[in-house]
Amino acid sequence: MASNNKAAGVLAASTFSFTICFAIWMMFAVLGIPIKKMLGLNETQFGLLAAMPVLSGSLVRVPLGIWCDKYGGRIVFFLLMLATVPAIFLLRYATEFWQFLVLGLFIGLAGGSFSVGTPYVARWFPSKRRGLAMGICGAGNSGSALTKFVAPGIIAAWGWQALPTVYALAMLVTAALFWVFSASDPSHLTKSSVPFREQMLVLRDRRVWRYCQYYSVVFGGYVGLALWMTKYYVAEYGFDLRLAALLAACFSLPGGVLRAVGGWISDRYGAYKVTWWVMWVCWVCFFLLSYPPTAMIVTTTHGDLKIDLALTPTVFTGLLFIVGTAMAVGKASVFKFIADDFTDNIGAVSGVVGLAGGLGGFILPILFGALLDVTGIRSSAFMLLYGSVCVSLVWMHYSFRPEAAAAARAAA
Repeated sequence: MASNNKAAGVLAASTFSFTICFAIWMMFAVLGIPIKKMLGLNETQFGLLAAMPVLSGSLVRVPLGIWCDKYGGRIVFFLLMLATVPAIFLLRYATEFWQFLVLGLFIGLAGGSFSVGTPYVARWFPSKRRGLAMGICGAGNSGSALTKFVAPGIIAAWGWQALPTVYALAMLVTAALFWVFSASDPSHLTKSSVPFREQMLVLRDRRVWRYCQYYSVVFGGYVGLALWMTKYYVAEYGFDLRLAALLAACFSLPGGVLRAVGGWISDRYGAYKVTWWVMWVCWVCFFLLSYPPTAMIVTTTHGDLKIDLALTPTVFTGLLFIVGTAMAVGKASVFKFIADDFTDNIGAVSGVVGLAGGLGGFILPILFGALLDVTGIRSSAFMLLYGSVCVSLVWMHYSFRPEAAAAARAAA
């Protein structure tokens, strides 16, 4: 009973802390809009600004995952949160583009918390419940929606400079609460004599690279869209910041909260089947979202017929909601793969896969901005995501077909 209580406390503290960390990690999705206007940034520069925290948050995931195995998730998570506070607070005093970029790198450390939280939580639960537990912790992705609910109101009331102050205080309080309600278990630590090079031998396993590709779509795509959608609504439909952020949350919220459901589904039906259907749902939705507003003139026997094709805000938001739900399930199913295949090395593998997903989230907003600057078509962002899902579907088909045949022969 005491062990179960500790596990529940660890899960609750880690989920709450990861939610706050993710909200701060995604702060430029809203904060970047007034900064873009103040500095006169183009679309590519805005993409770079929004993605800068994602870069550092991705690069630190591998060492953080290894340190979690070696030193324990509690101390690593606590120190990580404290390390971000100064940069968050100093953001209110930034006036130049390079200052925002540099501080964004330090703020991005908060995004590395995922590679600490998931292996830390996973070791407190048996295999049959691990997918659900990791999914609940990963539901902290809903912090992206939290930023979209909270940040516009703070900016409207007190200006954008107030947001860094509020978030710095929130991170301090979160770190204190985490330390009080979390716990440590020395039996969860790996041998300290295992060198970094040996831990990185997991890169020789083809499964790791496969999972990196899947995660770069379901998590990288989620991060990229979470950073981009508020501005998309403002530019495409002319909504104000509050309404745009609220509608963007229709994607971010299910994309985070339903990750726990994805963990349960993955435990029940298996990681492969769930991930396969996730990719197909995304493929259909991205195909529809890719179609730009189009005006056509069709010559008929009664004269010219003008046809205007465009997604209404309602249809657009509905498709985004479906994509967010699918990505939430997919994020959990990919980590179910890791928990099943790499039980003794979850920290290192989750760090590598998390790095791939984070780098996808860093690159995508920049590419979204570059494509928009070059083509002038806002839906080009979804065209890019459509292509990445196609790659994943082809890779899954050819990767698992030989494994399925081998399993069938073994069963026979």
